[in-house]
Amino acid sequence: MYCNFKEHAAEYVKQAVREDDAGNYKKAFTLYMNALEYLRAHLKYEKHPKIKEAITQKFAQYLRRAEEIQAVLDAGGGEANLNKNVAASSARPETTTSGGGEKDKEDPEQAKLKASLDSVIIKEKPNVRWSDIAGLESAKQALQEAVILPAKFPQFFTGKRQPWRAFLLYGPPGTGKSYLAKAVATEADSTFFSVSSSDLVSKWMGESEKLVASLFQMARDNAPSIIFIDEIDSLCGQRGEGNESESSRRIKTELLVQMQGVGNNDQKVLILAATNTPYALDQAIRRRFDKRIYIPLPDLKARQHIFKVHLGDTPHKLTEKDFEALAQKTDGFSGSDIAVCVKDVLFEPVRKTRDAKFFRKTSKGMWVPCEPSRRGAVNVNLEELDAQGLASKILPPPITRTDFDKVLARQKPTVSKADLKVHERFTQEFGEEG
Repeated sequence: MYCNFKEHAAEYVKQAVREDDAGNYKKAFTLYMNALEYLRAHLKYEKHPKIKEAITQKFAQYLRRAEEIQAVLDAGGGEANLNKNVAASSARPETTTSGGGEKDKEDPEQAKLKASLDSVIIKEKPNVRWSDIAGLESAKQALQEAVILPAKFPQFFTGKRQPWRAFLLYGPPGTGKSYLAKAVATEADSTFFSVSSSDLVSKWMGESEKLVASLFQMARDNAPSIIFIDEIDSLCGQRGEGNESESSRRIKTELLVQMQGVGNNDQKVLILAATNTPYALDQAIRRRFDKRIYIPLPDLKARQHIFKVHLGDTPHKLTEKDFEALAQKTDGFSGSDIAVCVKDVLFEPVRKTRDAKFFRKTSKGMWVPCEPSRRGAVNVNLEELDAQGLASKILPPPITRTDFDKVLARQKPTVSKADLKVHERFTQEFGEEG
């Protein structure tokens, strides 16, 4: 039965486009509406998901064109003005209505949406390895099962054994959620899309949900791929809240539809999202994530590792015992707090060099600040050495434990105990330890 609907729809579309091209917009509008009626009936009876998806896309395209013509018709004006406005609105749709045959030309609007999302594709590897991340073994293992193993050993994932498709990483700010996403982007041989709410929210009516749909379609077209949505709570807060707008509801609905993946080939698309406020997430969105992993504050060993990672190969005089003592001293600090601490410490030798009144010359001809009592100490400052043309021969001293103690005396952790209790309660109800 639906084959007749398809044939009738195709004939009406063909006539509509012909009249559209000729500038007979009133006739074109009527023909588009007739085609839409047959397409609606076709969708009702069509069972094949791929064909149904293709017909749905065509339906939306013809409806959009009909609405553009109707808007100008409703505005009134002479025929010449009508023709000018409608012709300038958007390119006319293609005449094909089935999911098969020749590949459809890309809709100009779709091309514009894809161009606006092009910046979210991470084209260069972030160069963050699993070994750079301290602790979080459970989270790393789950992500490897979802990303690395399926790519290297596809024979492991057959039948009912399929990799995880959606991860929610939640926890206090600065615990390494985005860092984990960077590690996934580095280690995985996949196209990586990194988006935030600002990438998907538009001031134009209806464009935000189109951006969401385009993002997922681009991910499918470039599979295997990973979509990372940072601060997803800003996009998907609880529905029914007093300050929720119609636009926000539509974005959430579109995201739910895309994540559900009905009729879509999402086998090679991984969704990774991060939030600091998991309770703010809409319940329906939360259920779409089959893995909800708590990323807690770093433990003692993890804090030691973070100090070492951020210090890198910078010259220092710290021993293993010093790193242990620093880790004990920073209980309650997030990874981000430690990173800020180390960054501040890295400037301590520069400050010492700037304020030094005495320097000594090393055996390699370099000038380093020193105490007045040090053998070979010369009473000279940084500006005077620079004036003598020795700027390139000046070296700051190595970092010491005292430098860390000085910085830590003025730094406090940014995560409160109340915040931790909220995340621990969410973990007990909905999540799992990372």
